[in-house]
Amino acid sequence: MAMEEARRAVAELPLLRVAAGPRDREGWAERLKEEYRALIQYVENNKRADNDWFRLESNAEGTRWFGRCWYVHELLKYEFAIEFEIPVTYPSTAPEIAIPELDGKTAKMYRRKGGGTEGAITVGRGCPCGAAHLLSPQLGPWLAVEIPDLVAKGIIQHKEK
Repeated sequence: MAMEEARRAVAELPLLRVAAGPRDREGWAERLKEEYRALIQYVENNKRADNDWFRLESNAEGTRWFGRCWYVHELLKYEFAIEFEIPVTYPSTAPEIAIPELDGKTAKMYRRKGGGTEGAITVGRGCPCGAAHLLSPQLGPWLAVEIPDLVAKGIIQHKEK
């Protein structure tokens, strides 16, 4: 069900047409505008559907993104820092979303190989479509499956417990 919802959410997002990465200064500015438009649309769609689950911002260049994501399980909110960097070969190479707080706590994550924040783990490689397109089909469903499992196994606990 989570994947179905993620596919629907992605289908509602605007397509990104500028195929430029951080190396292409002029093209990157246009691509970044498209990225922001898609993220704004995704956030608006989520709020309309009462499905608000992340906050995200970038550095001035749009190459490093960071924020928080959360999942509510049994009426308790589990919140985590997220981060990712835009590879220099973007958009042909997709970014990897990292949740450093969950490093080593699940087999469904793998360590970043070189670069980025040391000790960070990634939940998957997304399509090179854009940041909003990566969050919806990758991170959202991952949280819906993994967080209840990690709680049930006692691997993570709510901060108030």
